Amino acid sequence: MREVLSELMQWWSTGENAVLGTVVGTWRSAPRQPGASMLVGPDETVVGSVSGGCVEGAVYELAREVAQRGTPELVRYGVSDDDAFAVGLTCGGILDVFVENISPETFPVLDQVAQDIDEGRPVAVATVVEHPDPGWLGRRLVIRPVPPGDDGGDDVAHPQVHRGVVVTGTLGSDRADGAVADDVAGLLANGRNELLTYGPDGQRRGEGMRVFAASYAPPPRMLVFGAIDFAAAVARVGSFLGYRVTVCDARPVFATATRFPGADEVVVEWPHRYLRAQAEAGSLDNRTVVCVLTHDPKFDVPLLQAALELPQLAYIGAMGSRRTHAELAEQLREIGVTDDQRSRISSPIGLDLGARTPEETAISIAAEIIQLRWGGSGSRLAATEGRIHHDTVP
Repeated sequence: MREVLSELMQWWSTGENAVLGTVVGTWRSAPRQPGASMLVGPDETVVGSVSGGCVEGAVYELAREVAQRGTPELVRYGVSDDDAFAVGLTCGGILDVFVENISPETFPVLDQVAQDIDEGRPVAVATVVEHPDPGWLGRRLVIRPVPPGDDGGDDVAHPQVHRGVVVTGTLGSDRADGAVADDVAGLLANGRNELLTYGPDGQRRGEGMRVFAASYAPPPRMLVFGAIDFAAAVARVGSFLGYRVTVCDARPVFATATRFPGADEVVVEWPHRYLRAQAEAGSLDNRTVVCVLTHDPKFDVPLLQAALELPQLAYIGAMGSRRTHAELAEQLREIGVTDDQRSRISSPIGLDLGARTPEETAISIAAEIIQLRWGGSGSRLAATEGRIHHDTVP
């Protein structure tokens, strides 16, 4: 929706109805990813694309039908020897497109969602695209992280706080709302779109209801300092978890893209200078995690001092032995870092998994980041009781 939002808001703000077609699922070599959208305006103007030209004609005709009858529809476009050229999808892929009417009546809080997107605030929209009861189709939840000190406020659509997110709207039952809100919170944290499957009332072990979650947030950042073999493993795991990974080191002979194929970027710069520059540029937020892996005081001490000056960082981990940690703590104390500030450092980094290899250590670090993000204990689930998902997010 992001790519057609400007035009959509022009029609929405005047009370007109537009029809939105959204790719909600893809298989094989589909030309566009989930979330790609095509908009058909009240004057039948077309904006955007769901397939780069392959099936736009078919979606356009369907949009005109949906506009007339008022009910949304989910359609699959595939390819076979008989129908490839009939719909124009010759790439061999398969895609599901959900076509729905968008107006102030069907999406009353769209203006708030648009404002969040424009101002860079994370927000997700979860829409029912398949259900045995046609009355559920097109129902949606809007999900936002709870801002610090905010209880969700008042809103015409009656938002509520649910396990660390503010939920606006309803799908049709508390059970469905809770299950979808839980799952979409995780997707939003990583800026991911996904088609989710449930039973008709939100049962996790079931089928019948499919919900498309569209997340409007940049991927969270993982900053890995220290161009060592452990950093390569951490970068791969961080990328797998959905982070945009940067590896930074002041030594150009080590900080090369060839050595870190799992990273999105490799930067040659003194770590503390790079971190401060990123903070000044507004490129860090409360989802950003920092992994300090050099275990060299000339890099680590100024870097940790800079990191601890940034209250928004979600995680600051430092690699090293307990002796190294004690020496770091003393050096930081000598330059004026307080006990409260030092307590934010996870050092030695990671959970106690008995890790030995760089890959195992990377899993240990990732596990600690996940644990702190969602409030887990780090214990074996088999040795605990009660709910697996926690009620609050730190």
